[in-house]
Amino acid sequence: MFEFELIKESSECKARLGKIHTNHGDIETPIFMPVGTKATVKAMTPEELKDIEAQIILGNTYHLYLRPGHDLIEEAGGLHKFMNWDRPILTDSGGFQVFSLGNLRKITEEGVEFRSHVDGSKHFISPEKSMEIQNSLGSDIMMAFDECVPYPATYEYAKNSMERTTRWAKRCKEYHKNTENQALFGIVQGSMYEDLRKESVKQLTELDFPGYGIGGLSVGEPRDLMCEVMDYTVELLPKDKPRYLMGVGSPDYLFEAVERGIDMADCVLPTRMARNGAFITSKGQVTIKNAKYKRDFSPIDSNCNCYTCRNYSKAYMRHLFNENEILGARLATIHNLFFLINLMKRIRISIEENNFINFKKEFYENYGY
Repeated sequence: MFEFELIKESSECKARLGKIHTNHGDIETPIFMPVGTKATVKAMTPEELKDIEAQIILGNTYHLYLRPGHDLIEEAGGLHKFMNWDRPILTDSGGFQVFSLGNLRKITEEGVEFRSHVDGSKHFISPEKSMEIQNSLGSDIMMAFDECVPYPATYEYAKNSMERTTRWAKRCKEYHKNTENQALFGIVQGSMYEDLRKESVKQLTELDFPGYGIGGLSVGEPRDLMCEVMDYTVELLPKDKPRYLMGVGSPDYLFEAVERGIDMADCVLPTRMARNGAFITSKGQVTIKNAKYKRDFSPIDSNCNCYTCRNYSKAYMRHLFNENEILGARLATIHNLFFLINLMKRIRISIEENNFINFKKEFYENYGY
């Protein structure tokens, strides 16, 4: 059964410690969640994810619906068994991927008609279809089907999308079949308009979801604007429910989110950076292909205790990427995910010790923000 336990609120800011209880284990919050788009976190085995202490990962409804198909995954015993992962899984609704298709999709009140980016075949996802897919996948946390708003957006467009998102959220809740084992989160929309965000929160909390995502941020808006939206949105959400900021994964965005009371965050950023030879370190980003690392035999980050930093040098990593060796992407992914997961662990400790603000300041100074 799903339950959120609020353990402590910071005396310095709105940061808080919590624990989410699920059928597949507990999740200590605040937490960063690695993204496993197609039933795999790219370049990582489930055992390696456990080694870096990943507590929960994401699956992507849109991609898994297209290939291999939710029916096949259900036949295999659900997503956990299919990918050999016995810890919690969160699945998105498929909304963001569908709406990012641009000219390949058409939005109506019933749902979204779109053409597959894989083979051009026609498909239709409604709130009910999204629930059907996610029920088949068997994730511990599933997201309501929402309409994602691009940035910038006109007030009228954002208002219509927000209202449709609420109507779709109600349909999702009515159709959701497995309420005992899968928690369904609503998603707050409203673009960058304060009154729309507040109205979205009001409408969704009246539907009483077990948790709430904040969508439509980190979509190209300035960081200050994102923080402003969080300031007036998060405080309206129920204290006894987890709050999930969708699509955020850089260290500064994670700090800003936690400071404002966010419990959960995810992003493809660390794995995507890793595949391109970019490392997140305690002293800023390292682009390993740079010539200055050719004879640098020090670890990627001397303050990091991940498998990569314990065993390999910058010079070796540069060699792997210059030769397009698969091992380079694997080792970089291990490091970037370890770094963010460990950073959130240190953030939790700082909240426990009422030292979050000082820890944030020290991290920013070292990182170069």
